[in-house]
Amino acid sequence: MAQDDTIKKPGRLKIRPDFLAVQKGTRLRGPYFLLEMLDRGKPGEAPRIGFTVTRKQGNAVERNRMRRRLKEAVRLMTGVPFKPGHDYVIVARRDTLTAPFDRLVRALRERVGESVDRKRPRPIRDGHTSAVPDNTRTPGGTSPAIRNE
Repeated sequence: MAQDDTIKKPGRLKIRPDFLAVQKGTRLRGPYFLLEMLDRGKPGEAPRIGFTVTRKQGNAVERNRMRRRLKEAVRLMTGVPFKPGHDYVIVARRDTLTAPFDRLVRALRERVGESVDRKRPRPIRDGHTSAVPDNTRTPGGTSPAIRNE
């Protein structure tokens, strides 16, 4: 069966500046990984995907196994709408290693589908700005979700 010409096979992100650029884009958290996405502004180009597993997640053998599982999950995702001209970085979490593979693929499908459906700006975080909106703050300075009563 011939592959549709409109669906382009994802390329790979390999150099550090590309990974750092994607960090400034949209982030979608999940139980097995974090999906970061950035629109490069080049709609005619194929999407690119990168994989990251930090040392915090385990030794080299475990990190490589997590990366291989994520790569295979992406490879099996036929028909999933990776947007042309976008970069994706999948940051593995420890549960990627032990998760049932079908759940891992399903979670990846859902996150990529979410990234297509919505575009959420990343909140600005610096020393002076809080992630909690001012209208939800209490006089004591803590947000209602954090305050213990």
